[in-house]
Amino acid sequence: MGVMHLLATPSPWDSAGLWIVATGAAANMACATVGSLLVLRRMSMMGDAISHAVLPGLAAAFLWSGSYQPGPLLAGAAVAGLAAALLTQTLHQFVRVPADASMGIVFTTLFAVGVVLVRSMQGVHFDVQCVYEGALEFAPLSMVDLGWFHAPRALVSTTVALLANLAVLCGLWKEWKISSFDPQLATALGFSAARLHYLLMAMVAATAVACFEAVGSILVVAMFIVPASTAHLLTDRLAPMVLVACLLGAASAAGGYAVAHASENAGVSLSVAGLMTVVAGGLFAMAALFGPRYGVVVSVVHALRTHMRIAQEDLLALMYRAEELPAPRTLGVDEACRALGAGWLARRAVRRLVGAARIERAGDRLALTPAGRATARQLVRGHRLWEAYLVEHVGLAADHVHEGADRVEHFLDEQFQRRLEQRLDDVRRDPHGKPIP
Repeated sequence: MGVMHLLATPSPWDSAGLWIVATGAAANMACATVGSLLVLRRMSMMGDAISHAVLPGLAAAFLWSGSYQPGPLLAGAAVAGLAAALLTQTLHQFVRVPADASMGIVFTTLFAVGVVLVRSMQGVHFDVQCVYEGALEFAPLSMVDLGWFHAPRALVSTTVALLANLAVLCGLWKEWKISSFDPQLATALGFSAARLHYLLMAMVAATAVACFEAVGSILVVAMFIVPASTAHLLTDRLAPMVLVACLLGAASAAGGYAVAHASENAGVSLSVAGLMTVVAGGLFAMAALFGPRYGVVVSVVHALRTHMRIAQEDLLALMYRAEELPAPRTLGVDEACRALGAGWLARRAVRRLVGAARIERAGDRLALTPAGRATARQLVRGHRLWEAYLVEHVGLAADHVHEGADRVEHFLDEQFQRRLEQRLDDVRRDPHGKPIP
């Protein structure tokens, strides 16, 4: 029987369930605040490295203090985290070891040292499995009295970590922003980017330790990176990114607990912390697929719309040039589609232009309407102005400018065309002798 059975009730949102969700949410949000800075600084794997490298710090702090009090453990973890960051930077900067390799060398070595120290503690209860998987399901069973309020001990520690991270983040907001995007500028302005780097490493180590008891290293590593990465897909500003990352962390906690409770009622025992990680990954997948700016689906739709617009404009320009011939002529549907070389896209472009009254179809023949001719004239004008500019100001040969102008003509608006016109000596004919509309 799973540990969730100890807390199983007909409704997942009883007092015990709410304590579990609150503890998970506080842990996730604490990780998301510093995780946002890690993602912006392209140090995502540093969270993973430090969360493993703090194990020798925990073990050494326990051996030195002989107690499970959070103070010595946090201090030991912070020292180990800073040591991991410093050793990684030293190997990369002075020994010329690649950054990813130096990170792997340092955190695996420190983690191995931690395992040896833990194994050497004869007769001492130091739950390594808890460090990996956490004990979030048991959070409501270990309550502390705050005088006016009773709360799980794990919730208190994760909330303290969250508030401390927010205080440091807000107190040094300008410094974090500048050093994350331009460390050299930060140093030139008088605050050391290196000190901020090591302060961030200490925050990561302290947050990891504060959350270990509740959610273990698996969720800690995920919550350092996944909500922040998801938020980064949804916004390009730091403040909204931190806020969205925290909201996603809280949503992952609630969603993961709901799935775990449903699975327990179905007779399947699953890790609450693990399911919170799975939900966080699912939210990232949704943002990656359906994000309003960088989502795969949105990008594909935008690309299809762009290709369709270009195909329609190419067809209008082609028909306009056919009318410029000494013996003006119209195009047939099959002839126009072959000239575009776009297959189904070309035929779709014909149908859309007919529906938009840009061209008219009489049997198999196509002809420009007045509105279509005006659009085509503007396209051809931009094309020939750009050719003239490349020849006159860039010095390209006349026979080397047509292909590039074919692509650029779709992005030259009227304002840009007027600027080109002002730069040219002759706006009557292009380098090939054709009239500029």
